[in-house]
Amino acid sequence: MCARSEGESFMKSAFLKLIVAIAFLASMMLPAAAQTVQSTDQNPRVISHTPRRHTTVKRRTKKKSAMIIGGSGLAGAGVGALVGGKKGAVIGGLAGAGGGYVYDRKSQQKPVIPK
Repeated sequence: MCARSEGESFMKSAFLKLIVAIAFLASMMLPAAAQTVQSTDQNPRVISHTPRRHTTVKRRTKKKSAMIIGGSGLAGAGVGALVGGKKGAVIGGLAGAGGGYVYDRKSQQKPVIPK
């Protein structure tokens, strides 16, 4: 078994830190749906009424779902291989596929409001 050099372990830890930083920054760019806006208007009696629009549920095909899950599994395996070799690739692939499955199920049935 080969001993890892100091430079190789430094590169792997630097790469892992870069991946975590990119994921953190990407999560910060997502819209914050839970934020509330408080009004400071002096006249709270003004009410605007807009008619309801028909909403449709957008469904995803099985092929697109498989592409999402497989792509995230492949990305996880790639990162795992860089960090931990063959065993890391297996673990990263499983984690990536699991994350892709959760994303696919959570984002599949979103209502779409036509304009």
